[in-house]
Amino acid sequence: MNLEMVMQELEALGKERTKKIYGSNGAHEPLFGVATGNMKPIAKKIKKNQPLAEQLYTTGNYDAMYFAGVIADPESMTEADFERWMDGAYFYMLSDFVVAVTLAETDIAQEVADKWIASGEELRMSAGWSCYCWLLGNRPDSEFSESKIANMLEIVKNTIHVSPERTKYAMSNFIYTVGVSYLPLHVKAVETAKAVGPVEVNRDKAKSKFLLASENIQKAVDRGQHGFKRKYVRC
Repeated sequence: MNLEMVMQELEALGKERTKKIYGSNGAHEPLFGVATGNMKPIAKKIKKNQPLAEQLYTTGNYDAMYFAGVIADPESMTEADFERWMDGAYFYMLSDFVVAVTLAETDIAQEVADKWIASGEELRMSAGWSCYCWLLGNRPDSEFSESKIANMLEIVKNTIHVSPERTKYAMSNFIYTVGVSYLPLHVKAVETAKAVGPVEVNRDKAKSKFLLASENIQKAVDRGQHGFKRKYVRC
């Protein structure tokens, strides 16, 4: 399948209701409003195709950019490629659920995510913390430095309340993911979550929302999810 054929198939799958939902989360035109689950049949036909993924990503169409992440070949992507994709990621559904997810399937994931976390840019920081969430929720605990993850929890504790809005979400999710999926630091994550307390995030034209990592960790433990690892990062 070529670019034109994929774009036609995606457009045919678009729904106005889904388009409005994406729009309310920050997506802007061009977009079709394709439910991610409905992309699977096309993805099965294409499998991994990095050249096509690059073409789709550069269209600026949200659905095409998302689908680019589905068919990307992460191991063939360089740090420069991920930086370019981040430059095009104009809101969190791209930065955290396309770029960060794709990065999490590479050997350079931690190295690149560390740079993004230190960048001071809202979406890069958000993508960096999110990448660690995808990594911790999928890879064996032995792949991570316990002292490094512990230090990252300290950084979150000391800076989350003054961080940019989208970064707060990713940082809160990082505490949660360490608490649920990284067994060596479960206790420290719970302590961090309690020390942080409710995290207020401001949303455009909506009431503030409060994130409570400690409650969410406890709910996951109660559901028997302590130590949970997902089989795949990308769906």
